[in-house]
Amino acid sequence: MKEEGIKNKIIAIIAIVLPVAVAILYYLPKGDASELVRSIPKFNAMLNGATFVVLVMGIVAIKKGNKVLHGNLMKSAFMLGVLFLIGYVTYHSQVESTHFGGEGTVKYVYFFLLITHIVLAAGLAPMVLVTISRALKGDFEGHKKIAKWTYPIWMYVSVTGIIVYLMIAPYYPVV
Repeated sequence: MKEEGIKNKIIAIIAIVLPVAVAILYYLPKGDASELVRSIPKFNAMLNGATFVVLVMGIVAIKKGNKVLHGNLMKSAFMLGVLFLIGYVTYHSQVESTHFGGEGTVKYVYFFLLITHIVLAAGLAPMVLVTISRALKGDFEGHKKIAKWTYPIWMYVSVTGIIVYLMIAPYYPVV
């Protein structure tokens, strides 16, 4: 029971520290980023695409009763998310934010997608950690209860990450 309390505290700390740390990145001074660092958004969009595919494969695996494959795919999706986060932090710690240049209706669509993406992504990390934690400890009923929320949010965040990237990519500064 003590171990469960420690896990919950760690997840709560991550749920608070992660979004705050990401928000702070936007206010830090930026340096002269390399071409490699400036290519991270495209790489992160590809990671979002890969995550989406792996999540779909994972849901198909569990619906077919293949728990081992499902578990491996979900661990892969988690690792893709970790790689995304590393890239995101690296990029935003070194490059000024790019402003969307579209006008009219497309601007409202972009900001709707961006805001919902950010809000849901901020809450996603602790949800994923709880979902995985329950599965790893064998609490499959608890796992299913939270996974029914985690899965669609993770799918939405993955897809909107790609769409937001495609919408803002034309406005990135030329290196």
